[in-house]
Amino acid sequence: MTLKALPGHLITVKWGAWSLVCLYISLVSGVLVALQYDPVAAYYSTAAMDLLVPFGQYFRSLHFYSSQFFFLLAIIHLIVVYHSTDSYTTAQWSRLIATLPVVLLLLFTGYILRADSTGTSAGAIAEAILMDIPLFGPAINSAFFSITDHGMQRVYVTHIITFDLLWLALAWEHLRRYRIRITDYLPAAGLVLLFSVFIAAPIDPEKLGVSYISGPWFFLGLQELLRYLPPLIAGFIFPASFVFALFLARKHHRFFTSTLVFLLIWLLLYLVLSFLALMH
Repeated sequence: MTLKALPGHLITVKWGAWSLVCLYISLVSGVLVALQYDPVAAYYSTAAMDLLVPFGQYFRSLHFYSSQFFFLLAIIHLIVVYHSTDSYTTAQWSRLIATLPVVLLLLFTGYILRADSTGTSAGAIAEAILMDIPLFGPAINSAFFSITDHGMQRVYVTHIITFDLLWLALAWEHLRRYRIRITDYLPAAGLVLLFSVFIAAPIDPEKLGVSYISGPWFFLGLQELLRYLPPLIAGFIFPASFVFALFLARKHHRFFTSTLVFLLIWLLLYLVLSFLALMH
């Protein structure tokens, strides 16, 4: 999609600035949530945050939704400014695209840390996928997750330190080009702050008689695909193919058109899989 193909009002909106506003809110609220979170008693501390900590539910909701909005707005920003990335070197483009799966991993580990029915299932699926990857899969699981052996402690460190620093290292050059003053975007910040007042962040306790649990919204397609294909294919090769195609989505690349067709087909397939998962 090129700039000319987008409606005018979508071009004039500063999606990148809005995304950064949500990122700043996510970071500040994340610190407040982290101070109340106990990885040893993960579910209890999450529930206690909502019920016992003053404004705890609000700040947890603020962190949850500002993080989601940051990712979605960043995707829109990438689409809108895609035409201007021709000047990026291969290394710069690769680092920029690599930030997307890192953000998804940050969101995903955030779901796991809730340790509710959704988080527990998401963690178990993640470990199963990693352990099925030959050679380096178990090492990655041991470094970043290891839920079976260490509970939420390693995921907690991964979420608040490892993935944050990795994302910052990958995005730093881009962030230096695109600085904002949050005071210029108070309406956007106000919308996020207000949204979190009325809609609480989800927490799903165990439910007797329920055998199927839907994962995070961005994980639904993979969750459905895991019903039909082995974890290595559904959980690693399939999503990795999309990221690899994004790396190749440069206008000067000889397979640019074929890459765009592949990305479109992949997204449509994932949308169908997500819809099927919602129907369960």
